Amino acid sequence: MNKDRRLGWKDVQNHIHTHIQNCTYRPGDQLPRDEDLAKELGCGRSTVHRAMRSLADLGLVERRRRGGTTVKIDPVTRATIDIAITRLEIEARGYLYTHHIVQQKTILPHPSIAARFNATNLGQLLYIRSLHLADGRPYVCEDRWIVLDTVPEIKGVDLEQISANEWLVRNRPYSRCDVQIYATPATVEEAELMQTNGREALLALERTTWIGEAPITHVRAIHTPAYRLKPRG
Repeated sequence: MNKDRRLGWKDVQNHIHTHIQNCTYRPGDQLPRDEDLAKELGCGRSTVHRAMRSLADLGLVERRRRGGTTVKIDPVTRATIDIAITRLEIEARGYLYTHHIVQQKTILPHPSIAARFNATNLGQLLYIRSLHLADGRPYVCEDRWIVLDTVPEIKGVDLEQISANEWLVRNRPYSRCDVQIYATPATVEEAELMQTNGREALLALERTTWIGEAPITHVRAIHTPAYRLKPRG
């Protein structure tokens, strides 16, 4: 490790991760105490604590109160899926981006949508079906529900000028996100919108986000058959 600068938590995380990968720390081994690692690496104890929390979140170590930190015997490898701004994703691939709203209305949600939010008595939600296009060809079709009690200001946004996807990513940070990914046959309407023959399996990605306990949005996004999802490892 470079002793000429004070280490950040990511440096400490990478240091410990490397030792796990090269079997310096083996599955089931107990790691040194946070204060001992801090002294060894020349950093603050809080820095080590933050690095350990991140390694625990990644499924590599297990933290126990008064029991120290051990390398997990069966480590879990997790990937991270970013919520991308679709316009930027399309433009990064060299295509011209456009989008249009197929349907927009304020209605009471179906019970299945309320269940996604683990909530009842949500009141009326903003429902938007929108189509994102790359060089004029369908790229993503979104069915989105937005909780107006949590995001009241979106009622004043022209969602034809800026998509709900882009506005929410830029203006409504979330603290929790549930994601489901699966292959699905398109409905008749989805096949027409996506210009498929209806026999191809499409990638569906469903996301539900919250800020604290307050639900923000639920979206079901159907992607073109050629779409490839690239998680971060």
